[in-house]
Amino acid sequence: MMVPGANPMQYLQQAAAYQQQAAALAGRGPYGQHGQHGQHGQQPQQVANQARLANVTLKSLPFYEHHGALLQPSSLQAKGTGRFQEAQFTFTLTVQQANDIASNRDIRATTKVNYLHQVQLRFCPLDTTKEQGDEFPPSICVQVNGKMCPLPNPIPTNKPNVEPKRPPKPIDLTPLCKLSPTLPNTVNVKWAADQGKGWVIAIYLVEKLTSEQLLERLVQKGTRQSEFTRELIKKKLNDEGDEIATTNLKVTVACPLGKMRMSNPCRPTTCDHLQCFDASLFLQMNERKPTWQCPVCDSPALYQNLMVDGYFQEVIKAKELPEEENEIILNQDGSWHPVPKDDSEEVKKEEKKDENSAMVDLSDDEGGSSGAVAAAPAVASAPTEIECIDIE
Repeated sequence: MMVPGANPMQYLQQAAAYQQQAAALAGRGPYGQHGQHGQHGQQPQQVANQARLANVTLKSLPFYEHHGALLQPSSLQAKGTGRFQEAQFTFTLTVQQANDIASNRDIRATTKVNYLHQVQLRFCPLDTTKEQGDEFPPSICVQVNGKMCPLPNPIPTNKPNVEPKRPPKPIDLTPLCKLSPTLPNTVNVKWAADQGKGWVIAIYLVEKLTSEQLLERLVQKGTRQSEFTRELIKKKLNDEGDEIATTNLKVTVACPLGKMRMSNPCRPTTCDHLQCFDASLFLQMNERKPTWQCPVCDSPALYQNLMVDGYFQEVIKAKELPEEENEIILNQDGSWHPVPKDDSEEVKKEEKKDENSAMVDLSDDEGGSSGAVAAAPAVASAPTEIECIDIE
């Protein structure tokens, strides 16, 4: 109740301060006084003071679109000389962030509840010299709002005195979070201090993407001009530094991953080879197990460096290329033509001949064991010269 004659603005300010104080006390963590972080309005400053920010850059994850940092990369501070350490961090979602998470869920009956917008937890080494990939501290244990957070199972190792490491991947904290703009979330981390090695924690709001979405974005980015590849072909086939002159080069429009004709031929801008691979299949494989490694030369093939090749896209769509033929010949002038029909048929005949002559089936011979053995070179000999030995 407002006292008669009191200033209305002062009354509203006092009421707001009381609500903030009550919300902070209601969100007190389960670890005693460590869970008290004062008023909601002062919380970010207190978290910044408690968590020492680390000038570390984590590698981008293509299948997660970054929507903001809930906890900037901060170092895990070891206190004392004990081997096992503990640290606590808090963050609070804004109204918009809480709504984005709650309103973007996959709640089909055939699947568990999956959040498309996620609160993502990441760990990495404390190293400011280069971008860092995900890596868990040893003997890591994480609790969110007093509940144990599931972590990837450690990979067994046969090395003596070596602790098994967990697969390097981010952790989805969303199911354990309070999706409210008035209640802070508490993250408690326990780990084993590693002599001479520091660790960093970071919490982000991200959106989970699919391989189809990444493919659509890759195609929308545009194709590398066919003239670029044409000039690359000329350079490779007219290189005067080569001891052996090469007038043409045979390549395939079949993906080295799936052995089928490519639909979206691509390769990284960081690779100098002509052979492409199918973007769709490459993204699907990295969605299941992210390696981001070029299937042609094993060099890094980061998503941001991928580009659809306009030259090979034109080849695939050309009427001159038969549907059953996946190999083409590249010429010194940058042009191409299908493998000559006579040559391709001759190669197929030779392959079929080799397959037929490589093995001889003896399963129908009486007294013989079933199976196949390598065929000997065909030598004309009379039947009377074959000696049979009967083994009882």
